[in-house]
Amino acid sequence: MSWWLLVVVAFLAYANGANDNFKGVATLFGSRTADYRKALWWATGTTLAGSWAAALLSGGLVRTFSGKGLVPDVLTTQPAFLLAVGLGAASTVLMATATGLPISTTHAMTGALVGAGLVSAGTVHYTRLGQMVFLPLAISPFVSFALTALLYPTLRGLRVRLGVEREMCLCVDGGAVQPVALQPNGSAVLRATGTVLTVGQLSQCVQRYHGRVFGIDCQWMLDRLHYISAGAVSFARGLNDTPKIVALLVAARGLGLSLSAGLAMVGAGMAIGGLLNARKVAMTMSERITTMNHGQGFTANLVTAVLVMFASRWGLPVSTTHVSCGSLFGLGTVNQSAQWGVIRTIVLSWMVTLPLGALLAAGLYGTFQFLR
Repeated sequence: MSWWLLVVVAFLAYANGANDNFKGVATLFGSRTADYRKALWWATGTTLAGSWAAALLSGGLVRTFSGKGLVPDVLTTQPAFLLAVGLGAASTVLMATATGLPISTTHAMTGALVGAGLVSAGTVHYTRLGQMVFLPLAISPFVSFALTALLYPTLRGLRVRLGVEREMCLCVDGGAVQPVALQPNGSAVLRATGTVLTVGQLSQCVQRYHGRVFGIDCQWMLDRLHYISAGAVSFARGLNDTPKIVALLVAARGLGLSLSAGLAMVGAGMAIGGLLNARKVAMTMSERITTMNHGQGFTANLVTAVLVMFASRWGLPVSTTHVSCGSLFGLGTVNQSAQWGVIRTIVLSWMVTLPLGALLAAGLYGTFQFLR
């Protein structure tokens, strides 16, 4: 049964990658700073780097999600208990992925730990559950919402003071960018040639920044900062999520896997899941929550990266999903383009995640015990 646990952990890592990998780069794609393929590969590489770095920086999360202190210690080394937790969490995450809903693997694992713990031991340590899991999970989206809503107007004001202007542009053949001018009659033309744009061409226009800061083209600089911030979010996600999944392997006896080997395996599984199965969640995160331009996307990523990396360093099990979505919710509120119907559906899925994970894990643990 211990070797079946290896398979289940790989399955959970795959599910995590499918639902979570694109979240760090959603604003790159949503603002059209990068196309889908480039954004996905950037997320994959930087997430892998975060997974490898977790061996040095995230030992606290391994201890938290091994279950010790949450359920009786004797359970945390039982293969049946660990199998139920891993499979219950993975099934919950994949169901959400199939519908394009960005949920939290952290939340799913928490629910699975509680469900299997209640069936096997009849109780869990609720005080520790609240302090170590529910409180960070509940607070983090509100913190990211508030920080994004405050930071973006500040950065926008700084841009105006520096004389950097926004303009509409159209990317034409060869990748050249042509500025667009709006006419009094409502039509749009290319400034350089006066060519009138069709409705289809106008829909492809993007907003860019025109001006120089310290002699550097501001759009060139912002694009690179945007890539860095997106990479930082993905790195932080790998740093924060990998040890939670590896905790199931570390707790098991008989596998003989080192922490480094477990982290490498989980990191690879997350990468494969993202490459093969991320598109539905990517569309939700990039396009359905809110529209965004380059500066707005950069701001949301910056807030997410700082909060998740801080949490990883101090062993706080925050959800990258909740933090990144909270940032996008705040962004949509500020730019008045938030799709509140989509947001309500996402929040509802977060409320369902924990009890669903608990029910699945409880049922699985009962089944394993019956089959013994």
